Amino acid sequence: MTERVECLVIGAGAVGLAVARALARRGREVLVLEAESAIGTGVSSRNSEVIHAGIYYPPGSAKARLCLEGRRRLYEYCEAHGVPFRRCGKLIVATEEAQLPELKSIGETAHRNGVDDLQWLSPAEAKRLEPALSCSGALLSPSTGILDTHAFMLSLQGEIEAAGGTVLCHTPVRGGCLDGALCLQAGSAEGALEIAASVLVNSAGLQAQQVAHSLGVAQQTIPPLHYAKGNYYGLQGRSPFQHLVYPVPEPGGLGVHLTLDLAGRARFGPDVEWIERLDYSVDPGRATRFYREIRRYWAALPDGALTPAYAGIRPKLGGPGAPAADFLIQGPEAHGIPGLVNLYGIESPGLTASLAIAEQVADAVSV
Repeated sequence: MTERVECLVIGAGAVGLAVARALARRGREVLVLEAESAIGTGVSSRNSEVIHAGIYYPPGSAKARLCLEGRRRLYEYCEAHGVPFRRCGKLIVATEEAQLPELKSIGETAHRNGVDDLQWLSPAEAKRLEPALSCSGALLSPSTGILDTHAFMLSLQGEIEAAGGTVLCHTPVRGGCLDGALCLQAGSAEGALEIAASVLVNSAGLQAQQVAHSLGVAQQTIPPLHYAKGNYYGLQGRSPFQHLVYPVPEPGGLGVHLTLDLAGRARFGPDVEWIERLDYSVDPGRATRFYREIRRYWAALPDGALTPAYAGIRPKLGGPGAPAADFLIQGPEAHGIPGLVNLYGIESPGLTASLAIAEQVADAVSV
């Protein structure tokens, strides 16, 4: 027996839930399928929980546009719905004079993206803000912040359900057929559901390509997937910093930076470790490199102060040495299947951009 629903969203991470909320708020019937036992257990729960300002991304890219719009929407959402957050600000630091031209280039890119509140700081000005900091110059981003990601996702789920939508966990997609109709099988082998929908949004994160293959999407339209693991280490003891601190970016990521949680506890990461399979373990031995990198901007980091915390994996569309790829929000014009939208490569700043991505997807499937 086939269950029928107007809109089906695969994946209950921040972006999938935001898409489902946007559709439900427009009066659409929505069902969200999540393979795991709870919402937001993948990419959405293994990151720095930063609200990004929109600084680094190529001007005109989807990441730049959606981050800027998403940041505005996310701050408004947190304020309106009681989601804990803090505009703590961020310092991007040159740890040596040779990096100052790169820091200037970052500021120019941010300005072209519409980020108009960056402030240049001399080493003395930066040290007045953060006495423990060592740098040759810095950019202050006042609009960078942090939030409680899980509270945000729970709020989105609540809004979906209040609008008549449903979120089903323990319901992995097992396969489907998109030839003439959007139909799939989901759930356990013993109790699989047959579901037909008018709109299908594949927001499965690290499994988005796998889901697309299982549904029979044309292979040539499915981009390659590369796993970029990011390891995080927590700081034992009290942090001397009130702002986030980022070095200039490194290939594949934003460098080993210092972020804070809402209780003021510090953590460092992520680094970039290219892997072939999902692996969330954190090797204590990798901390050696962390000490070296962190001491470029915090010389007084004590020996033995770092402890393994957690790891996240970014769903990269480009592998080692390749330029950073943009978000790929792929509709029927690319794969030829009416009603289907695939979301590939939704890594950072996907959390910040989630509400803006949701509106773009909802607009795309409303025509």
